[in-house]
Formats: sequence, structure tokens, C-alpha cells
Amino acid sequence: MKSRTGVCIVVGASSGIGAALARRLCLEGRKVALLARRPAELKAISTSIDDALGTKSAFPYAHDAADLESAESLFARIEAELGEVDELHYVAGVMPEVAIDEFDLGKDVAQVQVNALGCIAWCNAAARRFLSRKRGCIVGVSSVAQDRGRCGRPGYNASKAAMDTFLEGLRNRLWRHGVQVTTIRPGFVETPMTRGLVLKGSISADRAAGLILRARDRRRSIVYVPGKWRLIMFVIRNIPSVVFRRLSI
Repeated sequence: MKSRTGVCIVVGASSGIGAALARRLCLEGRKVALLARRPAELKAISTSIDDALGTKSAFPYAHDAADLESAESLFARIEAELGEVDELHYVAGVMPEVAIDEFDLGKDVAQVQVNALGCIAWCNAAARRFLSRKRGCIVGVSSVAQDRGRCGRPGYNASKAAMDTFLEGLRNRLWRHGVQVTTIRPGFVETPMTRGLVLKGSISADRAAGLILRARDRRRSIVYVPGKWRLIMFVIRNIPSVVFRRLSI
């Protein structure tokens, strides 16, 4: 694995893809700020990473991604304590269970708050700094769910579509200033959020993290993880609405 320096932030680092990314970034030689709302899990992951490497690389910060106002001040605190940040990974996300006949505004608001607005808050804090420095990398982990409005989880689909579109706009703003913005659209990944779902052909969170960092290294704009989902979603996007509404996907 290529050795790197600098400070990274991973928002949503207490489990799944976020935790796997944090481990891999530490293995690269980075100092990594791990953010999530579960302090016990964060501390355990940070300790396990440091013990494995024999050095202090992982730094836990308790943070609820729904607390939009604290993103700017926490970003500043991390830089004051760890040094200048040059890479942000936004992986936080929520996907509550929703019955087919359930229309719960509270659940929809929670998904938009974390999946979309949380991403916007942290990316804005990073973009402000990276623009002035003319360098930096932002990676946003969206979902293949953003490509269509499915009957099962319309709130989740909408929140991920908003995140995806925001990242595209940010990329179009920042590319000419030397700042990279990469959008990741994972397919089926084995994480606590997908536990209990039947996911044929799913990959591990660590495998997903490896593919994400490869996309970062190649300075890609939009990447499906794994790559087969690009073709799958091309087919799904082109199913006529009159047909798509009858499907259970």
C-alpha cells in the first residue's frame, strides 16, 4: 500500500464502509479523525487500529451528522489538534425500515438530515479550506439507490439523489482549482445498515473501501462499487416508468 502523509476525516466511521476506510487510511500512514455518534464504538475501533499499527494514527471524535451547525467548528478543532486536513470522506448514512404503506415524515427528515444535509455541511467546510489551498480531496459515498425512485424507500432514494447532485455541483466548482471531488455509488455491501436484507452478490465493507481508495487514487469523478453496478443501473435507469412502477426493486 502506498505511503501517504496528511490528515483525513471520515464522517460515519464507527462501522461498515466508514470503519474500513479509516483502517485503510491509517495503514497508508495518515492521521485519521474518526467521526460518528457512537463514542464507545469509535473508541474501540480507534484502539484496535492503533494497536495493530503500533502507533497513534486514529483519533475518535463523537459527532452526530444530523448536527449540521457543529460541522464547521469541529472541522476547525480537528485541524487545530491534528494538523491541516487534505482529505474528507463522507460516509454517514441512515436507512430506517419503512413499510410499503408507511408515510413517516420523521423518518424522511432524518434521512435527508444525515444523508444529504450532513454531507453538504461537511463538504462545504472542506471546500472552503481546500479552495483557498488549491488542493484537497473530497469523497462522498452515495448509493446506487439514487438512480431511481423505488416504491420501497422513496425517502432514502431522494436523500441520496440530493447528495449525488450536490457532489456533482461541487466537483464542477472546484476542479479548476485543483480540488478533487469523487462520488461513490455502492451497490450491495455487507454493513450493519443492510443486515437482514437479502443481497445477492454483495461485497464486504473492506473490499468496498479498497475500491473507493482506488477510485480516489485514479481521480475518478463517479464510480460504481463494484464496477458491475454501472451496467446494472444503466439498465434500471432505462426501464420505462410504466414498467418500473410494477417492479419490486
